[in-house]
Amino acid sequence: MYLLFFVMWIVFNGKFTPEIAAFGAVLAGVMYWFICKFMNYKPSMDILVCRKVFGFLHYLFVLAKEIIKANVTVIGMIFTSRYELEPVVVHFRADLQSRFARIVLANSITLTPGTITISMVDGEYIVHCLDKSLAEGLDRCVFVELLEKLERVDGK
Repeated sequence: MYLLFFVMWIVFNGKFTPEIAAFGAVLAGVMYWFICKFMNYKPSMDILVCRKVFGFLHYLFVLAKEIIKANVTVIGMIFTSRYELEPVVVHFRADLQSRFARIVLANSITLTPGTITISMVDGEYIVHCLDKSLAEGLDRCVFVELLEKLERVDGK
């Protein structure tokens, strides 16, 4: 958090001089002390936040890769005239603990071409798929695995 405060100070100043850096280091230290003292922030939380940030960045990279793969698959289905689409509605349950992780999973499924999350209630998902081939393994997709791993980082 200290580094975040310091970097924000430098970015908002727009230039880097020794005086600005020294004043920013002191100011970042005061702000860090303030949040530790009055906002129940602990230095151990910095490690947890860093681990989660890198895990979430990895998740975003995998999401982008899966969106590209799904785009190619859906384009292939559309332009192949010999392929008859069979839309299907899939019900599955994902054992994600946090509401945030469940919402991220629902949105990730919707962002992936060929699938739309119709409903999500208490970890129970209803998803419409453009074709039954897109529905295979939806309950144990890479999104669920990565979100479960992110939740384990929390230790809850």
